[in-house]
Amino acid sequence: MKQVMGLVVVLSMVFLFAGCSKPPEAEQKAAKSAMDAAVSAGAEKYAAADFGAAKKKWEGAEALMKDKKYKEALQAYNDTKAAFEKAAGGVAAGRKAMADQVGAGLTALEGAWKDLEAAAKKVEKNMKDKKDAWMADAKAIGEGMAKVKEMAASDPAGAKAKLDEVKGLVAKWDGAIKEMSAAPAKPEAKPQAKPEAKPQAKPEAAKGKK
Repeated sequence: MKQVMGLVVVLSMVFLFAGCSKPPEAEQKAAKSAMDAAVSAGAEKYAAADFGAAKKKWEGAEALMKDKKYKEALQAYNDTKAAFEKAAGGVAAGRKAMADQVGAGLTALEGAWKDLEAAAKKVEKNMKDKKDAWMADAKAIGEGMAKVKEMAASDPAGAKAKLDEVKGLVAKWDGAIKEMSAAPAKPEAKPQAKPEAKPQAKPEAAKGKK
């Protein structure tokens, strides 16, 4: 009986060793498929933290595979697959959160832009050579905000990038217009008054002749 039990233990060890010595290619493939699915779902943009953590697990598993530490690699690939699935599962919530963030940011920006346009009208005379640039950027800001509104539901990440770009233009002109408002207005040059002609002295009446 002892011999049988000993044989069973030995065979178990052999099978275990054989299983660990084989590269976990199936697990590697499954983890890679989970990663591709997460990318397709948008996890890189809408579940960036979870996706980043999963990517590190993938790199660790690949390193173990390269070092032929197959037992550890097998577990690492399984963990990686689960991590990518978690990232993919968080996309919907992340997408909604970003869309809400874009909506709030756009509302605030529209208010700031309205105030800036009003301030610009007050310093229009001080713009001088900056007026053409202001007009071009004002057009870009208006078109940019319209684009953000259009993209907010279908592509929140793209809308956020566009929103940040428009914010930069508004911030640039906010600073420029504040400087123009602070600069003292130059008084208009008044025409110099011509000096009044002095009346010529009348010659004294000629004295009687000697």
